[in-house]
Amino acid sequence: MILGFVFAALSSIGSWYYSDKAALAAYRAQPIDRAQAPEIYDMVARLCDRAELPMPKVFVVPTKSPNAFATGRDPEHAAVAVTEGIMELLTPQELEGVLAHELTHVKNRDTLTQAVAGTLAGAITYLGRILTFGALYGPVTTNGRRGTNPIGLIFLIVLAPLSAALIQFAISRTREFAADQGSAEITGNPLALASALEKLEAIGQQIPMNGNPAMSPLLIINPLSAEGLQTLFRTHPPTADRIRRLMELAQQRPLTTAKA
Repeated sequence: MILGFVFAALSSIGSWYYSDKAALAAYRAQPIDRAQAPEIYDMVARLCDRAELPMPKVFVVPTKSPNAFATGRDPEHAAVAVTEGIMELLTPQELEGVLAHELTHVKNRDTLTQAVAGTLAGAITYLGRILTFGALYGPVTTNGRRGTNPIGLIFLIVLAPLSAALIQFAISRTREFAADQGSAEITGNPLALASALEKLEAIGQQIPMNGNPAMSPLLIINPLSAEGLQTLFRTHPPTADRIRRLMELAQQRPLTTAKA
């Protein structure tokens, strides 16, 4: 169990520490400065000022698929990336809502949260494999049988790793809801993000985001659709649920932004 935890922790810590480099390389993101894209750069700077965050590095992903993501081990080493497609598709208010969502991930240190969840899931999976090996090849009983319990084996081989993965996905979905709310608080305009998500869900299915599927939890919209029981394995909540919650926020008392 200790070995499983150590191996899982080393893997997750490595993924967390180099998360920015790995994700940006996976999507071939290109760095930009204010001279290259003043509108998007100034928008990020303005939102960072409201959220009281340091200015992250800004990247553009050369694809027509509309999406965005944030990564980095902490706010001081963060990066925000948007695709060419999302800049063409969304209005300035909608794009501001998306960027505020991503900056909330940075502020909440969600990359670290996912690393911890990945460590626990990996440790449980590794422990299940070790115990399965012991059950299959362990000491023989006095009556000449190994005493393997088929129900126990099913739990060790399938249910334990599956449960760990489901918990990890559930944490990821919770963080998405929190980032949506954070966007509403930063911008004071939850309907802008709701409108953006509606557009992204419709167009994103038509123009898939190419890249490593392991990086899909970072994206604001999961490029893989799922229905029914498959939603349990999604890293993102259903977009309809996210839009509904944002509309409920809009109907509540007016939100106040951190700074004008």
